[in-house]
Amino acid sequence: MSFKNVVHTWVKTCSRSKSKSQPFSSLFDSADTLKKQQESQSKPAFSLETYMTQKIKSINEALDAAISLKDKEPRELHEAMRYSLLPGGKRVCPLFCIASCELVGGTESMAMPAACSCEMIHDAALIQDDLPCMDNAHLRRRKPTTHKAFGEAVAILAADGLLALAFEHIALYTPTAVPPARIVRGIGELARCIGAQGAVAGQVFDISSQRESNVTLEYLEYFHLHKTAAMLEGTVVLGAMLGGGSDEEVEKIRSFARYVGWGFQVVDDILDVTKSSQELGKPTGKDLVDGKVTYPRLMGVEKSREFAEKLNKLALDQLSGFDTQKTVPLVALANYIARRQK
Repeated sequence: MSFKNVVHTWVKTCSRSKSKSQPFSSLFDSADTLKKQQESQSKPAFSLETYMTQKIKSINEALDAAISLKDKEPRELHEAMRYSLLPGGKRVCPLFCIASCELVGGTESMAMPAACSCEMIHDAALIQDDLPCMDNAHLRRRKPTTHKAFGEAVAILAADGLLALAFEHIALYTPTAVPPARIVRGIGELARCIGAQGAVAGQVFDISSQRESNVTLEYLEYFHLHKTAAMLEGTVVLGAMLGGGSDEEVEKIRSFARYVGWGFQVVDDILDVTKSSQELGKPTGKDLVDGKVTYPRLMGVEKSREFAEKLNKLALDQLSGFDTQKTVPLVALANYIARRQK
């Protein structure tokens, strides 16, 4: 289904399989299948909470090591970078980067430097989003935004520092087990997704929407696919490339990421009008005050919730054909994004 028509088109398909008699020899295959099912049933059920706790612990340790204050000058700049990067945060980008790498046969260690880099880029974008010339936000992750804590000039430079460090970190610290060609390809993909063809373009459209009196759903789709979804697309595709995914696998994962990222923004719009600042740890209701067009404003809250669920289903459909066991973390993460309450 094309992204262009997904707002107005929702196609449900179903198929039925007909049972056929099996030859005697297939009973051996059935026995093997039964054995595998029994082995699978003996394994503990997947826990997203446990998975996220373990992965986030590793991610936070890696981030802390990547941005140490030891012998770093100017100290205020590095303190501002750490202030934005280290505390709190859902770590959505690095979690998806690692999970997509593992989906195609890679390992956590192959993806960890890239996962940290994606979080650095995400946090650099948040610093910029919060600036007075953008969203003019004063609260992020339950504490003052970077420009409120360090001043606008240092905040802007901290964002610049994080962005540069992100690409340095991928280039220098991705394990030698990953072929250089994969790293170069992944860096190019990430740069495209966050640049003037991706997230930066989306931010421009977001700002300009405040001056538009007749913003349509198609317009919302365009800038969210180029803003929130583009960042997640770059993150997930990077992980798949580093893990050695085929071109076909990478493109399926790309579509998955775009639907998840799009849905993330729809849910964000819903939470902005249904939750308090205390619950979310950041200002709420600001989009309405600033005159921004959101999904609840155009569709209503309930229709927006239904739309978020539809996008989530479309995302999960993209994972068909992959090893079912290996898709479990990505499926759970996608469901978490679609149904989160903060």
